[in-house]
Amino acid sequence: MKITGILTFALSLFILIGSVNAQSNEVKISKLVLDKKEKKVFAERNRDSSAVVHIDTLIMKDKSSLQFYGKKDVKLIVGYAEIGDKVFISGRAGQNNASNFDIDINFQKLGSLYVVARGQDANNGTKTDPNGDAGDINIVYNAQGITPQTENKKANNYLHTDVTPGGLRVTPSSDLRNIYDQISRSAPGLRGVPQGQIYSGSPGKEGKVTITAK
Repeated sequence: MKITGILTFALSLFILIGSVNAQSNEVKISKLVLDKKEKKVFAERNRDSSAVVHIDTLIMKDKSSLQFYGKKDVKLIVGYAEIGDKVFISGRAGQNNASNFDIDINFQKLGSLYVVARGQDANNGTKTDPNGDAGDINIVYNAQGITPQTENKKANNYLHTDVTPGGLRVTPSSDLRNIYDQISRSAPGLRGVPQGQIYSGSPGKEGKVTITAK
C-alpha cells in the first residue's frame, strides 16, 4: 500500500509539473508599448519549445522589435495593434532553424512590418549545426482594421515576410577556405574541425507564407 501511495503521489506531481510548464509557455499582456528601437525578447532555455502570447493592445514605434529565441512554434494574438515604420517580429528555434509563426492581429495603424522566419547559415570550420530551415508564417488580419499590402515597401500598410532558408548566402569556395584554414592550423587529420564533421553545403528548407483576412 505504501509503495502504491508513493507511486500515485509521484505520478500526480509529474502531471502537475508538466501542467505548470505548459502554462508557463502562455503569456497574457494587457498593453505593451515599445518605444523607437526598443526590443522585447521572449527567450527560452529549452530549445524548440512553443509560445502563445496574447496582447490586448500592442503599440510598436519605428524600428522596434519583438524577438523570440528558442521557440519552434509561436502563436501571437493581438487584439489592437499600432505599428510604426520598419518594425520587426523575428524568431529562432534551435539548430539554426527559424520559428514558425501563427499571427492573429488587428491592425489599426500600419507603417511597415517585417516578419522574419529565416534559417541561419552553418559555419563550417567551427562547432555548428547544418544550414537551418526557414519557418512557416501564417498571418490572419482583422478585416475591420487596416488591410496590409505586400507590393510597395515605400507606401504605408506594408507587410513583408521572410522565409529564406539558411545556406543561400554561403558559397562553396568560402566554405572550403574556412575548412582548409581550420585544418592547416590544427593537428593532423580532421581533429581541427570540431567533432570531426564537415557539414553539407545544401541549403535548408524554405518556409511557406499565408496571409488571409477574417
